[in-house]
Amino acid sequence: MSTCRKEPRSENFIVTRNFHLPGRSPVIACEGMAATSHPLATHAAIETLRAGGTAADAAVAAVALLGVVEPAMTGIGGDCFCLVAKPGAPVWGYNGSGGAAAAMRAEALLDKGIKAIGLDSIHAVTVPGAVEAWARVLEAHGRFGLDRALQPAIRYAQEGFPVSPRVAVDWAGGLEKLRADPGAARHYLFDGRPPAVGDVVRFPALAATLEAIAAGGPRAFYQGPIAQDIATTIAARGGLVDEADLARHRGEPAEPISSNYRGLDVVELPPNGQGITALVLLNILERFELSGLDPLGPERFHLSLEAARLAYATRDTHVADPRFMQTPVASLADKAFARALATRIDRSRRLELSTGPLPSSDTVYLTVVDRDRMAVSFINSLYAGFGVGICAPVSGVMLQNRGACFVVDPGHPNSIGPGKRPLHTIIPALGMRDGRCELAFGVMGGHYQAMGHAHVVLNMIDYDMDVQAAIDAPRAFFEGDTIMVERGVAAATVKGLESRGHKVAVRPLPFGGGQAIRIDWDRGVLIGGSDPRKDGLALGY
Repeated sequence: MSTCRKEPRSENFIVTRNFHLPGRSPVIACEGMAATSHPLATHAAIETLRAGGTAADAAVAAVALLGVVEPAMTGIGGDCFCLVAKPGAPVWGYNGSGGAAAAMRAEALLDKGIKAIGLDSIHAVTVPGAVEAWARVLEAHGRFGLDRALQPAIRYAQEGFPVSPRVAVDWAGGLEKLRADPGAARHYLFDGRPPAVGDVVRFPALAATLEAIAAGGPRAFYQGPIAQDIATTIAARGGLVDEADLARHRGEPAEPISSNYRGLDVVELPPNGQGITALVLLNILERFELSGLDPLGPERFHLSLEAARLAYATRDTHVADPRFMQTPVASLADKAFARALATRIDRSRRLELSTGPLPSSDTVYLTVVDRDRMAVSFINSLYAGFGVGICAPVSGVMLQNRGACFVVDPGHPNSIGPGKRPLHTIIPALGMRDGRCELAFGVMGGHYQAMGHAHVVLNMIDYDMDVQAAIDAPRAFFEGDTIMVERGVAAATVKGLESRGHKVAVRPLPFGGGQAIRIDWDRGVLIGGSDPRKDGLALGY
């Protein structure tokens, strides 16, 4: 059990923001802390900790509730990944992603003229992995079971919750997608419209589904009436995921991978997630002296963006279901590999590379640290907003479209195929120093996430920002051939990027948010930050 020092070293509490301007200070507490993208989920996590639950119990309670109160972002029809750090024990990871149907063949899609899997394609639907993973996380690290962890989600689904401002924006953005599917329109539209800010919304069908899972465990989701509802819905639209695919699904523990960035061991999960992309990116950036650069200036952004374009090109060439990768992960994480990539960067001009990925912002990330200093880094997603936009009509389960991350090329390691897991964009992370967890963090935002991990790490390590400032700092990423910047990026920085050959535009909505908790072992305190871009909340006690 940790204790809080009564007289912390005050010189370490440096004010990093102007109190005359709108903004947030980091949250500082002693016993436990949670940071999520929604205040109700953060509160549920803290209640779980106070009731004697571990950080794992609190994380599952929070993520299940997020599937209710942020339905565009996540849900039981999606996937998840988790990292758990305990003092004195190896970091534990879990891959909770599902695969394509056993009957799926890339050649069959090509025969139909399908050369790419769209976000709205029924072939983008993969087996949901989240529920099974939640149960495994609790079995390995919790004191409670799913029956207790799901109670906040059940209560809010039954009794209703008020729609918050950012949730309302995201919900409205999915209007046409929801209108196109009878089940989605029935459960997620109200008189044909999305809810407004402050409207109280109830999900009785989803509440009943969650109650069944609470009573029967994962089996109640992957077999029986719920699985039949999901499989029937997919089959009616020409999809191949069936009841047998659902029944055979199992996630798996995953040995974490890591790389050291200027003294901090950044820990990620291995493929099929894109955590390796973040490590490659950080390895490239370590070749440059960044601390002397303006953290909001054009040179810092140019170097970060060019390194990211190289790291993502590496990802798109190599990363896939690990059973099918042709290049060892260790080779990609090797510092010598990054050194060779770094030599390609011209500090004055943009590289000519192939078109980059298109990010999305449809995920939830949360982190919890308990009084015993178990740190949980947890991410859950439907991929695009409301997933594929298809809802199983009886159970109220929205289906993910993670299969859109496959390619339709039988020779590519990430080609869609029977039972294969696609390349995944969602990635939790940890920062370790001297064998102890110092930082649990993550960001949302689809493909942006690897870039987001590097952004947070650089802000804290190279620019000495606290966790909240590191999250708040304006960001940029490439969408195709265009650099998209948030409105906080200064005009002079935009001009500097354009002078280096970048085409720059302002993004209508910011990239997905992020959360982080830093463990200050010397003083026995937790320091948390949450992203105002997503109305997030960090709370401790």
